Amino acid sequence: MIALKQSIRRATPFAGRLTLAAALLAGPLLALAQPASVRFPITEEQRKTANQVAQLGVPLSALAASAPDAYTVKRGDTLWDISSIFLTSPWRWPELWGMNKEQIANPHLIFPGQMLRLVKSDGRARLELADGRTGQAGDVVRLSPGVRDLGGEREAIPSIPNRVIEPFLSRPGIVSPDELDKLGRIVATQDQRVYVGVGDTAYARGIADQNVERYAIVRPARPLYDPDDVDRRRPIAYEAFYLGLGQMTKGGDVATLRILESKEEIGIGDRLVPVTRIPVINYVPRRPEQPIDGRIVSIYSGLNETGTQSIVALNRGARHGMQIGHVLALLDNGDTILDRTSDRREYIKLPDERIGAMFVFRVYDEISYALVLRVTKPVKVGDSFTQPE
Repeated sequence: MIALKQSIRRATPFAGRLTLAAALLAGPLLALAQPASVRFPITEEQRKTANQVAQLGVPLSALAASAPDAYTVKRGDTLWDISSIFLTSPWRWPELWGMNKEQIANPHLIFPGQMLRLVKSDGRARLELADGRTGQAGDVVRLSPGVRDLGGEREAIPSIPNRVIEPFLSRPGIVSPDELDKLGRIVATQDQRVYVGVGDTAYARGIADQNVERYAIVRPARPLYDPDDVDRRRPIAYEAFYLGLGQMTKGGDVATLRILESKEEIGIGDRLVPVTRIPVINYVPRRPEQPIDGRIVSIYSGLNETGTQSIVALNRGARHGMQIGHVLALLDNGDTILDRTSDRREYIKLPDERIGAMFVFRVYDEISYALVLRVTKPVKVGDSFTQPE
């Protein structure tokens, strides 16, 4: 991982003297390396706005009441934790930190041991980096050609607790209706058993890519419908209940699999999803740039209600503009009640109530997974979400 440290180094013919804030704004010249899949088109207007915000910071009214003048990043911190320490609206972190649009997606800027200093002037605040070598925040930082690879030294702090979301990155959790019919399926088991487990053999058909060796074995659970689709014309996805892991030992129309892992009993009809490695991407929490709203489709635990640090599925995905890193305001749908003060029998709907926030960490075409970050009351299937104010 190529990171931007206090002494910023980049393979470029440029060398000069810049403040850290200016270095963060240097755009493509100092943009952190990102895969093409996470780059986004940037308009001149967006770049201009980002530059202005990075120079100005946020209004003092946006700071948390107990925001410290300095904070040393600790192991175990998350970007959301630190955002909440400094801001009343943690999704405004890019403005406080002064990141341009190219750096918002995957910054890898903050590491345990670094000190963050809050600088206030002219009714606004911004956050700068200081350590023993560069002195005080805002000091001049020397730029020189070169590349520094920090991959073996230390890891940037995560956006949200990785331990909570990692199972959803390594295992398939959602299967689209179109994808379901294309998945391989177990058609027979060793010695014609009803179920098999670790070390046993299973036989499968419908494997499209014979070059894939390992498969997650799933059982398509209940279909997920968009809560706004009252007629339930078609599911938007199926929950994929993870059963275990299999390795293809012999290909062909009827392939042979050896069961490597078994969380539950595996049997005829269970489906095979090719194993792909999905990296944990350290996206900055940020407000969606375009209006977006929707509903909670399901709670992963299967309970009717849930709370903080739980996983929920949303009825909006990539085709609706949802992106990893989006922070969404969570709303409790107002009840419909009988107005007992009215002269006639009249039902009214109470206003929706803001009850918390969610962080989107995995996006499919029509559906997304989000981590509930904090709530003031239980979250239910059917509750609404929108972009935060």
